[in-house]
Amino acid sequence: MRHVAVLAMMFAVGAAAPQSAAAQSSSGGNSTREEFEAKLGYQTGTVTLSGGLASIRVPPSFRFLGPEGSRRLLTQGWGNPPDAAEDVLGMLVPAHASPLSKDGWGIVITYDEDGYVNDRDAAGLNYTKLLKEMQEGTVTTNEERRKEGFEPVTLIGWAEPPSYDASSHKMYWAKDLVFGSATEHTLNYNIRILGRRGVLVLNAIAAMDHLEAVRGETRTLLAAVDFSDGHRYSDYLPGKDKAAAYGVTGLIVGATAAKAGLFKALWIGLLAFKKLILVGVAALVAALKRLFGSAPQEPTAEQPAQP
Repeated sequence: MRHVAVLAMMFAVGAAAPQSAAAQSSSGGNSTREEFEAKLGYQTGTVTLSGGLASIRVPPSFRFLGPEGSRRLLTQGWGNPPDAAEDVLGMLVPAHASPLSKDGWGIVITYDEDGYVNDRDAAGLNYTKLLKEMQEGTVTTNEERRKEGFEPVTLIGWAEPPSYDASSHKMYWAKDLVFGSATEHTLNYNIRILGRRGVLVLNAIAAMDHLEAVRGETRTLLAAVDFSDGHRYSDYLPGKDKAAAYGVTGLIVGATAAKAGLFKALWIGLLAFKKLILVGVAALVAALKRLFGSAPQEPTAEQPAQP
């Protein structure tokens, strides 16, 4: 599977729904919202990802979109370029609102097949110190962004401090961001599920007033998504399977590791209140090697990794 290029996808923020081609009425020569949504292929119940890599027991408060429907929504509905959605495994969108409405949002699911992420650093992480380092890193980030003609991004703080469950190897955190001179804060909510050969990535960006809604669904989503047998964290074979070049710290730092020279490939498009952040994962791996030193040693079969 190709390295995933999507770190965060978008959903509706702002005061009005975007007037995308899919949302325009038939009087404008395009399909109606209802006709567009009818072709997305909403699913409920239990669904599988990427030929059996993982499964999702879709909560009643959500609907699932497969890869084709997700690409249709991201590109035709939300106006993203086609290559921004080609690695998406699926999406979860709230059942109570159309994703094309001002209240619509969604969680994009991708897979980073960078190898087994050793979680031994999780227990000793100082999240206050890490946040400060990330905030300082955005200074360099913004220099790169300005060179590319994009607005600076300010990391205000944690909207939800990182939390890692060592027994399930699942974690979540959320960042409070401000784009340019915008008065509205942006919520970037992250869920990561560690597996044998990589990490399932569930990402969402919304207006900060969605925080309570997203927070309220987090525990449900964490319990609903699991790797399949043979792909679980506990299935890792030391010395045989690939190990990632970063640990839990690297997962959290992600797109704000500016000091490692990560942002040459970064670009952001602003389309009708929707924000898209892309960065190459190959660049992330190389950057984190420089930031955190050599890759962590692989745990032996007799001494499995412990947080």
